[in-house]
Amino acid sequence: MSETVSPTSASTSQEAAIVAALGKRSVVLVGMMGAGKSTIGRRMALRLGLPFIDADNEIEAAAGMSIPDIFEVHGEPHFRDGEARVIARLLEGGPILLATGGGAFMREDTRARIRDKAISMWLKADADVILRRVRRRADRPLLKTADPAAVIARLIEARHPVYEQTDITIDSRDVPHEKIVDESIIALHEHIFRPRAASAISEPTGDPLSPIL
Repeated sequence: MSETVSPTSASTSQEAAIVAALGKRSVVLVGMMGAGKSTIGRRMALRLGLPFIDADNEIEAAAGMSIPDIFEVHGEPHFRDGEARVIARLLEGGPILLATGGGAFMREDTRARIRDKAISMWLKADADVILRRVRRRADRPLLKTADPAAVIARLIEARHPVYEQTDITIDSRDVPHEKIVDESIIALHEHIFRPRAASAISEPTGDPLSPIL
């Protein structure tokens, strides 16, 4: 079943300003498994008054089977193709707060869609934090190996340079969830309303704090 958290009204003027500036654009969370995309995403969505959608849940609903089963029966390339189609569909229905799987942002066409339809945020977690978190779960197909730490290290080496292409980076570490949410909201607001470059604000009709999307 797909999981969607129903939106509530944005609770502060900062959050309301973010939502107004987004228009039809979404916020997309990117990062490794265990980085906290679903946990932080749900809380951010409630704060912003946006629907929260977990792409993995949508993929399972569309396929009628779990992600581990998709990997086992059809293989990773089939899963990645379906993942790209689901994310493309979800981004057309924005604004939403979308948590993506760890490999989703590695596809160039998906990155292009996210750039066009959303603001991207990387929840960056260290290897030891990721390993500690994912050991609690048995539904990670890529970690069904004798040495999950080595797999995580290899994935970090391959993925982090690509994740760096996101609009915003947040340090995901073991602190209260609301602290990460607070930092994410502040960073999102600063990204949208950051002052324009000097060449842009020199024109008398420009608003130096107008949204930059």
